Amino acid sequence: MTERLDDRAMLEIALEEARKGYAEGGIPIGAALFGADGRLLGRGHNRRVQDGDPSVHGETAAFRNAGRQRSYRGTTMVTTLSPCWYCSGLIRQFSISRLVVGECRTFMGRHEWLADAGVEVHVLDSGECAELMTEFIAARPELWNEDIGS
Repeated sequence: MTERLDDRAMLEIALEEARKGYAEGGIPIGAALFGADGRLLGRGHNRRVQDGDPSVHGETAAFRNAGRQRSYRGTTMVTTLSPCWYCSGLIRQFSISRLVVGECRTFMGRHEWLADAGVEVHVLDSGECAELMTEFIAARPELWNEDIGS
């Protein structure tokens, strides 16, 4: 799983979304979906708190904002945090080919399950992503526990 030159630039878009969500009082997880040609299809952030909708995770927001695609093969989902079962299921259901994860230190999601299923997974281990989540978890542990179902 080699790093493409643009992975970190794509992660920066997801990080912008995470920061936006945090500034809105929500959970700082951002994501972006890119086409096989590297074109940004959609971006979004976790809006569970802002919208009162538990289904609006960062990945689902980016997916929805991308709109309908004829196929998701060859696309790349970029997320600031390892995706949970729900978001991993979305990636697998729609045959998204590639996943770039900002970090998995603060939450070990299901990216290994996706890799076992043939999704190309690249964990960047971004200190900035980990720092943002660590700060949020310390400030709002009850909200974090709600988000991860604890």
